Amino acid sequence: MFERLLPHLRVNSVYEIQLDELYKKGVRGIITDLDNTLVGAREPLATPQLTKWLDEVRDFGFKVVIVSNNNKTRVSKFADPLGIPFIHAARKPANKSFNKALSVLGLPVEQTVVLGDQMLTDVLGGNRMGLYTILVTPIAPADEGIMTRVNRRIERFVLSRLRKKGTWYEGETK
Repeated sequence: MFERLLPHLRVNSVYEIQLDELYKKGVRGIITDLDNTLVGAREPLATPQLTKWLDEVRDFGFKVVIVSNNNKTRVSKFADPLGIPFIHAARKPANKSFNKALSVLGLPVEQTVVLGDQMLTDVLGGNRMGLYTILVTPIAPADEGIMTRVNRRIERFVLSRLRKKGTWYEGETK
């Protein structure tokens, strides 16, 4: 029942993702969440480290689109200076935003991954679409809004059930 919430890979940050390995697997597109995936929820702009990483992502030949449940003002202020297309008010885990992101990328499901910090939005939405999902440890959980905090409680419940079933262990990947 909860298996759809399991990511294919877990990492502590986007900087741990082996871009060369993804590229070798045929991945050419990245759908990424913004808040607590790329920067903390209250960080308005990309850090120098993130800007460097995004340059590396592009140098590899990956296309990137940000898909965020946040509002247009927040997402555009972050994405526009970086020249990254975005979808705001995405209502993840709804399929519509992921389909729109695939259209923006011009890529099929098989060539695209989803990066995000939430199992109930990013991972569930990506898995339902058949996308390869990568769960990132949240950058600044103390800065999260009320709905995200509710999601985190549900995630903890789900993880406790999965651990009891022997389906999930710290550090495990699917």
